[in-house]
This record gives sequence, C-alpha cells and structure tokens, in this order.
Amino acid sequence: MKSKKSIIAAGVNTLQLEAQAILGLINHINDDFATAVERIITSQGRVIITGIGKSAIIAQKIVATFNSTGTPAVFMHAADAVHGDLGMIQKDDIVMCLSKSGNTAEIKVLAPLLKRSGNLLIGMVGQLQSELALQADLILNTTVEKEACPHNLAPTTSTTAQLAMGDALAICLLHARAFNENDFARFHPGGSLGKRLYLKVAEMAIKNEKPTIRPDAPVKDVIIEISKNRLGAVVVIDHDLILGIITDGDIRRMLEKHTDLSNICARDIMNGNPKKIDKDMLAITALEIIKENNITQLLVTSKNGYFGLIHLHDLLHEGVL
Repeated sequence: MKSKKSIIAAGVNTLQLEAQAILGLINHINDDFATAVERIITSQGRVIITGIGKSAIIAQKIVATFNSTGTPAVFMHAADAVHGDLGMIQKDDIVMCLSKSGNTAEIKVLAPLLKRSGNLLIGMVGQLQSELALQADLILNTTVEKEACPHNLAPTTSTTAQLAMGDALAICLLHARAFNENDFARFHPGGSLGKRLYLKVAEMAIKNEKPTIRPDAPVKDVIIEISKNRLGAVVVIDHDLILGIITDGDIRRMLEKHTDLSNICARDIMNGNPKKIDKDMLAITALEIIKENNITQLLVTSKNGYFGLIHLHDLLHEGVL
C-alpha cells in the first residue's frame, strides 16, 4: 500500500501533466481551427462526431456540448460506421473524427470512406503523419507529450486534450452564433440552469395558498392563519389593499415583548413595508432579493394587487438555489 504522501504526489503529477497538455494546445489553435468553426457555422447540415475506444466517449461528450450550445451534432461509433451507420451521414453534414494515433484499424478503414463521401472531414488527432491526418481536410492537433499513466499507455492526457479542444470549438461556435441566455434556456428547460433563466415567480406563487388576514384580526387568528398555510407568513389586506405582512418571526418578536395579547391585533405587529416582487419577474431575481434582505418569504404582486407568496423552500424545490 502506497503512503499518503506518494498518493498525493501521484495525484498532483497527473493534474500537472494534464494541465501542461491543455496549455500546449494553445499553439494548435490555428487557421485549421478557425476554418473548422467557419465551415460548421455556414453548414446546412449537422456535425457527425465519431471515434473508437476512449475517443468515442469523448466524442459523445462533445456531441452533448455542441447540442446544448446551439450546434446540431450526432454521435457515430467508428466500429458501427462500416456496418451501416454511415447511412446517417447526409450530404451537408460535416464529419469530425477523434483519434489519438489516427491509425487504429477502424479509423484506417473509416477515414477513406468518409473522404470518398465528399463531406468535409475534420480530424482531431495526435499524430500528424497518421492515416486520419493525411485523409482529413482540416486538422485539430491534439498531440500530447505523454500520458499521465506511468506506463504511458492508459488514455488520460490525450483524452483530456481532446475534451479541451472540443470545448474550445464549442465555445467558439457559441460566440459565432451569438448564442445567448434565452437560447440556453430553450435547450435546458428541465435543469436548474434553465430554470434560472426562464422560471417566473408566478409559476411558483400560483401553487401556494394566498394567506390573508384583516388588519383588526386578533393575534390568535393571525397565528392560526400562518400555521394553516405553512408559508410562515400572512398578508394583511383591507378591501384588496395590501397593508403589510406578518411573518412567524414577527410573532416570536411580539411574544418576547408582550405578555398580554388581548388588545393586540394584526395591524400592530405587521411590517408595513414588506419586500415585494412582480409576478412576471424571474425566480432568480426573487432569490437575489431574499438573500440580500435575509428573509424567507416574498410578497408577490400584480397590477391587480396581491398575487401570492413564495417561500425560500419554493426556490429550493425548483432547483433555483
């Protein structure tokens, strides 16, 4: 069993090697890289991304990143390509093939077939004299000095370089498409990131009760209303006019100051200047207001007045926080 010191040293060395490999890619962001971005942007088709082994796994991640940032992409496994999957490639598609060596058996068979189809072939490759590099129209150079594996065998540094190059390509495409937050929200409606960009306050408030109390209501009724609706607050309303809000914190502070509650009513303990938000504002804005003011409830309004309440727990439940 290795000592903790040697384990830590091996971990640090791995990250240093991979970091150096990524920095080394800066010298390979060249005319071929820029042309690849331009051709993908102007293409009427998709980007078909293929690879074998660990490169195939990286290819799938790049496909996912492309699709989520506005560039239509499809994964094609290099081994399956020569057994029928080549049929997924349409005339306007661009093909990108990932391979460290560029000379694996599957790639050596596939590269000439891709070239023959007439589609633009981009090779993301680590050996510039390989079959893939020679067949490719454009080369994304992911050459690395060595793998992080002490035997220089397990794909580690090389796959990290492929992943980083794929990210660089995706982000350049994102900028070229002027892909913005609204576009991102359309492609990520179910995730927490998407909800930060599209979920509105009204969509949460409408699910909650609308606790209200008269300004002359006794403390007992206030406590019952707060407890019944489980939002930790009640809004004081007089003829549809919002007068204020009472939270469970207000109740606790009132109890600390008074022993005789017989003459105390809602008006006496309410906050007459509650923090508010319009129902059409984004949930992320509500979260900012809650955090800035160190509160847990927020009064939601509309042009007609009182719309509802939202609680910090609503934001947690929706994954906004």
